[in-house]
Amino acid sequence: MLIMSYVLFRLHLLKYWLLKEELLLKRTYYIFNNGELKRKDNTIEFYLEDGGRRTIPIEQVRDIYCFGQININSALISFLASRHIALHWFNYYGYYSGTFYPREYLVSGKLLVKQVEHYTNPDKRIILAKAFVDGASANIYRNLRYYKNRGKDLSDVMDEIDYFRNQINVADKVESLMGLEGNIRKVYYSAWNEIINQDIQFEKRVKRPPDNMINSLISFLNTMLYTKTLSEIYNTQLNPTISYLHEPGTSRFSLSLDISEIFKPLIVDRLIFSLLNKNQINEYSFHKETEFLQLKESAIKTIIAELDLRLKQTIGHRELKRSVSYLRLIRLEAYKLVKHLLGEKMYEPFKIWW
Repeated sequence: MLIMSYVLFRLHLLKYWLLKEELLLKRTYYIFNNGELKRKDNTIEFYLEDGGRRTIPIEQVRDIYCFGQININSALISFLASRHIALHWFNYYGYYSGTFYPREYLVSGKLLVKQVEHYTNPDKRIILAKAFVDGASANIYRNLRYYKNRGKDLSDVMDEIDYFRNQINVADKVESLMGLEGNIRKVYYSAWNEIINQDIQFEKRVKRPPDNMINSLISFLNTMLYTKTLSEIYNTQLNPTISYLHEPGTSRFSLSLDISEIFKPLIVDRLIFSLLNKNQINEYSFHKETEFLQLKESAIKTIIAELDLRLKQTIGHRELKRSVSYLRLIRLEAYKLVKHLLGEKMYEPFKIWW
């Protein structure tokens, strides 16, 4: 009996490592050309408008981003669903249109009940909402400290953010936390003109529509992070429509918004600083007639290439005692949330420590 248990344990362990290895080998595919995406036997073919053809090995696909005018059919959708592959759509202007989210394959009724319970119970919800704001604001503060140590005059901004951060623990409503998060971001954005070397007057966050280069970059990269986070949530048992800081709503994956808040300073903001300070993105990266609303295709490709490099970047994880990529950190955050919901371990948000 003992031998049989040991064999079963080894088989489960082997299955886990094979699945993990498979996930590590997968990558994201980005399609910028116009054409048709079809299933061909047990793989994917992309037929370009000019008559060319590209094969996409299905075993290597984590998810697909479509920036061109792409035609698809039900056979492809069924095939992607069977392989648990999400498809993210962007329109002509580079703005997010939506996601084909395959039927969930890692389902847990127990976890779903716990997710709903932590949303409907105000005392339980506020704990998680506070954690998301605490993690996001701590990472914002870390960014500011990084640039302060490199000669930027940010002391007053950091003191003001400290003032708002001290109010997080005493907030008793989600609405109050959203207000604090908004104030922290407002103060943080006021420091960007000091951090960024290009002469861009960035005064406040404007979303619909963005009114300058920086707001356009924030909108585009925030959306990219939301979709990356959504793909990571899909590979857990979490339901992406039930959230705690952002209010759940119709036709949106609000849990992705919650978790993304924590990683914006590390992934989005630092990438924007780098792109602008290295002059990889400048006023010539936009179609001038659109008042900085539309990035050129070449600029989008540059941003995505740099984003992918950043997501592959690794750090030595303190608890796991091994190297972990930035993308993997997002999945680990989802796992930590699962443990909290099931009562196994209190959720503590990711905070930059280096």
